[in-house]
Amino acid sequence: MKRSWYAFTGGSGDFTNVLNYHRISVKHACLCGDKICAIYANSNGLHPQEPLSKNMIQYINKALSTELIQPETPFDAKKYVYLKY
Repeated sequence: MKRSWYAFTGGSGDFTNVLNYHRISVKHACLCGDKICAIYANSNGLHPQEPLSKNMIQYINKALSTELIQPETPFDAKKYVYLKY
């Protein structure tokens, strides 16, 4: 399935609600921080495919607790969650 980048626009809302994410066509400038910036998720147009996968939810939760992009390891793995301050 095709994946796209989605920016989190839900403020401090529910990170698992796909309506809080909107597809972006420009490269984000995020890396690490304490807020979700963007996720690379299965595509369903303007919003990610519903529901977010269990892996994506785990990546989001780990990113928020560690304040690091996910997955952390291996170092050269494709990243699916970026954060911002």
